[in-house]
Amino acid sequence: MGQASRFAIGHLASHRSARLFIALAGFFITDALLAEFVGVKIFSLERTLGINDVHWSLLGASGTLTFTAGVVYWPLVFVLTDIINEYFGLRGVRLVSWLAVAFISWAFLCAYIAISLAPAPFWVDSNAALGVPDIQKAFALIFGQGMWTIVGSIVAFLVGQLIDVTVFQRIRAITGERWMWLRATGSTAVSQLFDSFIVLYIAFVIGPQHWPVSQFLAVGTVNYLYKMLAAVLTIPLLYLVHAGVRRYLGAEETERLRHEAAGRNEEPLTD
Repeated sequence: MGQASRFAIGHLASHRSARLFIALAGFFITDALLAEFVGVKIFSLERTLGINDVHWSLLGASGTLTFTAGVVYWPLVFVLTDIINEYFGLRGVRLVSWLAVAFISWAFLCAYIAISLAPAPFWVDSNAALGVPDIQKAFALIFGQGMWTIVGSIVAFLVGQLIDVTVFQRIRAITGERWMWLRATGSTAVSQLFDSFIVLYIAFVIGPQHWPVSQFLAVGTVNYLYKMLAAVLTIPLLYLVHAGVRRYLGAEETERLRHEAAGRNEEPLTD
């Protein structure tokens, strides 16, 4: 490694704001990636909570509270989006969002390559003895989500993120530095309205399952209401992370970053 490279890395590590951005971006991308991959599992919210099934009926469609496992992690992505937006502005959120899309796409490509590899006979036989009759098929089902689902989730995620950051900054311009909960929840309310329906439309309406419009609207509405409830419940976590950032950076640096994120988004992410 050359002297210039060592200097650049050392200079980056010496700035707490830079280290904070790297840590937040790392958690953001990891949570988004995990949410995409575990989303293949559908779980019952009622049975997870140990309560009776809640039967809903809307627009001629009906069901219970079943969701993809990814919804467990998406609220953390919402919180991280708002924290990055708060301190690093439009450019910060856009950067980590595009990076997340690139890494998610690469991860799915790697998964499909792994699925295409011929399974070793002893691996198949040993897992059959453990009660998994076709481990190759199970592996493909878990890691090999349908192409329409992958495209839908990635497009919905990116559109939602770009809308979220814009609405967040618009609310901030009106309210100033007050009411962080309002700009966080308000931006989530708008962005997830698009996210919830885009992913279903691509994956299940124009995709091979061809859901009727009533089912698409009903399931999308239920998913949206769940996400909004999660957004409200994570408000305390938002303030807890904010307090941790303030303690880590110090009051002066914290306010400097918030000021730049609010009004000078064309500036570099860090000095």
